[in-house]
Amino acid sequence: MPRNPKGLWIAALLLLTIASSTAQGQGVATSVPSKAGDESIAKALEYLKKSQKPDDGSWESGGFGRATSVTSLAVMAYLAAGHSPGSPGPYRDTIERGIRYVLKQQKSNGLLVSNTSHGPMYCHGVSTLMLAEVVGTTSDPALAAQCRTALAKAIDLILKAQDLPKNPDQAGGWRYQPTSRDSDISVTGWQIMALRAAKDVGCAVSADHIDRAIAYLKKCAWKDGGFGYQPGQGPNNPRTGTGMLALELCGTHLTPEAVAGAEYLLKHPPRWSSEYFFYEAYYCSQATFQLGDKYHLTYQTKLVAILLEHQEKDGSWLSGDGNDRSGGRNYCTAMGVLALAVEYRYLPIYQR
Repeated sequence: MPRNPKGLWIAALLLLTIASSTAQGQGVATSVPSKAGDESIAKALEYLKKSQKPDDGSWESGGFGRATSVTSLAVMAYLAAGHSPGSPGPYRDTIERGIRYVLKQQKSNGLLVSNTSHGPMYCHGVSTLMLAEVVGTTSDPALAAQCRTALAKAIDLILKAQDLPKNPDQAGGWRYQPTSRDSDISVTGWQIMALRAAKDVGCAVSADHIDRAIAYLKKCAWKDGGFGYQPGQGPNNPRTGTGMLALELCGTHLTPEAVAGAEYLLKHPPRWSSEYFFYEAYYCSQATFQLGDKYHLTYQTKLVAILLEHQEKDGSWLSGDGNDRSGGRNYCTAMGVLALAVEYRYLPIYQR
């Protein structure tokens, strides 16, 4: 794996600076990306442009083929870096072709998935989130209208899936299938992000649906800090970031469960060798950002140093962990950009 020059390490460690001492712990994280971070993002976006499929605008997901999920993550990587669909720029065609690929994959029931997998609700949640972010950023009224129509159907599917009868410890969440009668925090996190983003652009999401999601998330909180995959299961960093961010996006700022999760992350800093590194990078960068400088500056400085060290010469990333690696280089690269670009605050879901 190639390494960056020592100077990038220094730049990475200086990436996040505290703008106000009063922001510690409670206020909005006020850091800005460094030159090294900017260059890293730019290289990654060039890689994604070259790896987009020329025939239909999709991106491939490792051994799983062309996927709405990875295509949506790639589109959001461009949005997070400030490139808007409908506006002039070097990536306009790249972004819009990706969006149209996802729109074409929507099924009659609203499901946004392009391939067969054990977990279509993963793909659906990610792609629904992307459509909502496009509605919130595009300057093209026709594209916004298309995305809004597809978004309404996608949100309806998410709400119906939550409404299915489930056992008390599974109620309020989501799992792999629209018809699943159990739940887990990973799939639930994507649906909550999609609901929040959709609500921000005017979609109807009732308080009852949010309240039930909050209740499920809190059942996944571990007694000593952090979040587990399902109620009663032990925590790790990716699941903890998911739980923290989902609670914040539900409008419950600084809950005891989220704060305990943030303290858990301080005790368990990011490691390149950890399982699901890019999943962790995506969720924990956003989650700590929502909780303020005390957590974000500490966590993100370490995360950025790792990302800069392990970015390859062509601008891509590929995890050493088998689970993350199975998502493929496009997945890892898009998630890396989304983790680095939190401080830009261009993506509506990154707002606080």
